[in-house]
Amino acid sequence: MKYMLLLYAAPDKEPVYGTPEFDEMMAAFAATSEAFKNDGVLVGGEGLQGIETATSLRIKSGKVETMDGPFAETREHLGGYYIVDVADLDTALKYATMIPIAHFGTIEVRPLLDYEPED
Repeated sequence: MKYMLLLYAAPDKEPVYGTPEFDEMMAAFAATSEAFKNDGVLVGGEGLQGIETATSLRIKSGKVETMDGPFAETREHLGGYYIVDVADLDTALKYATMIPIAHFGTIEVRPLLDYEPED
């Protein structure tokens, strides 16, 4: 089963770029990605650019509306994701605990829809 591990953190809680704490966090991300690859569970993943680059879209009454920035009101911002292919939710949660953001943010673990399930 494939799960998306969504990485949320409040910018004021993240280590500051250029500090030893930031370098330590990035090294932990590299180690996490390497562990996911070595275990054969990594499907994909990337970091996201800042929320100031986001555009949200919705259709209301047949009209497309776009808005600058993310639409959800939250102190934590979606900063990246991993997609892992594992046996079950417990295993996905095990891998989510390895992600550095879990120490100061939130990891949302959500199964992906399977549009072509095996019979």
